[in-house]
Amino acid sequence: MTRDWRQWAPDAGIGAAILFLGLVEAFSTDYSYGYDGTGRMPVILVALTMAAAVSLSRLLPGAALALIWAMGAIQLITGTRVLLVEFAVAIVAFGTARWGSTAVLWLSGLSVPAAAVVGVAFVTFDAVFPLLAGSRSRNVLDAAYSFGDTWQVGAVLIGMFALGAPWLAGLALRLGVRAQASKVSQAAAEADAERAVHETEQALEIARLREEQTRLARDVHDVVGHSLAVILAQAESAQFLADTDTQKLKKTMATIATSARSSLQDVRQVLATTQGPAVHQGGLDSLVDGVRGSGHEVLSTEVGSPQPLPPELDVVAFRVLQEMLTNAIKHGRRDTPVSVERHWEGELRIEVRNAIEVAAGADLTQPIQVRPPEPGGQGLDGMRRRLESVGGRLDVRRREEAVGPTFTATAWVPVRAVAP
Repeated sequence: MTRDWRQWAPDAGIGAAILFLGLVEAFSTDYSYGYDGTGRMPVILVALTMAAAVSLSRLLPGAALALIWAMGAIQLITGTRVLLVEFAVAIVAFGTARWGSTAVLWLSGLSVPAAAVVGVAFVTFDAVFPLLAGSRSRNVLDAAYSFGDTWQVGAVLIGMFALGAPWLAGLALRLGVRAQASKVSQAAAEADAERAVHETEQALEIARLREEQTRLARDVHDVVGHSLAVILAQAESAQFLADTDTQKLKKTMATIATSARSSLQDVRQVLATTQGPAVHQGGLDSLVDGVRGSGHEVLSTEVGSPQPLPPELDVVAFRVLQEMLTNAIKHGRRDTPVSVERHWEGELRIEVRNAIEVAAGADLTQPIQVRPPEPGGQGLDGMRRRLESVGGRLDVRRREEAVGPTFTATAWVPVRAVAP
């Protein structure tokens, strides 16, 4: 409960009004007689206690309940009759049920029947309240017994109703406010959940766009890198034909133009593809033929019966072989052939081997550790990622063979798509 004075000032005003009415009642009635000779002082004390209880019914409902019982004890001890201002006990009953803690709620609820029983006993049993026996008016008892010998039961029920009605009203309002707060909390939780779903969808969309960007970068790298490597090899051979063989020079230049047009078309297809794997022109044999057209000698071997591959696996196989041949052209020796083997043995195994120049003392038996690519690069790391995305794998290593040190790249491509 907030202790801001603006919250409890109305209650304090009501308490002050009750105190004023209690004092008016005290000084307008003759209280010169009494059991202890105290006169008006007990009445003033009852009015003051009632006013304090009403003032604290919202701020400190537990204290207000305790003051009500203290007021009742004062009346029992001093024999003070019931005052009109004591009907304000309904305000305290309402306040304890509306703003009290769980313990105060239960205590106030139990106080309703207890107060009714104590009130009837006060009127009925001389043995219980011997100090009050001489003060009770026999007229009250005579009127009560006129309703029957069991009038006490009805009196207790009436008292419980009089005190229980405001208490139940406070309880109903308490539960209503809690239900409203629960609805507000539920609405806030639903809003949070909706916002989380929206943020998740945004994150998934960003991840999808980044994946698409990565795929485009890989495809463009493979297409442009391979085409430029082939064109560069053809251009290098063309410069030696300028003064010796004009026809071969023209043929080489035509091949360069064809490779450039094919590369440009592949790049356009890659950039135009927004969903699924990018398509490509020709099969694996077209890559081998393109390298041969650049002037490189290629020894191509195919073992087993070729099988049609799903589109995504076909693209992976094509791009991986494309990158393997690009590396062979860029880093291999031109005076030795490039070996390309394709084995269909439950899965497609592609192996590309070419002779290389290596530094003296290099360990040719250990697998090559692929380092993270430079910013914007793809290379071996791109091939490995492509294969792993479809359940394949890649192995690259250097070997010492009869023709000298060789670089061998082997890729395993499943013939069926792996379930996500």
